[in-house]
Amino acid sequence: MLQRKKTDPLESVIQSKIIKRYENAGYIVVKIGLCNKGGFPDLMLLKDGKASFVEVKRPGQKPRPLQEYRLKELRDAGFDAFVLTE
Repeated sequence: MLQRKKTDPLESVIQSKIIKRYENAGYIVVKIGLCNKGGFPDLMLLKDGKASFVEVKRPGQKPRPLQEYRLKELRDAGFDAFVLTE
């Protein structure tokens, strides 16, 4: 497990900034909490009849294998699904 440096922002701080940025761009942003599917991304972005999914990570941190699997599963289903660190 990566140790967080005191200068690294918390994932929750990064997530709040991402939410504000996308809401300011006209997206409906849904924070996905507990879900019946482990590894599901943190955020769903809705705009113009389309949905995208975002896994939020601290800089230098990578998604766990199950998270990578879920991102690929969503991409294979035709959705945009990606990782953001800022």
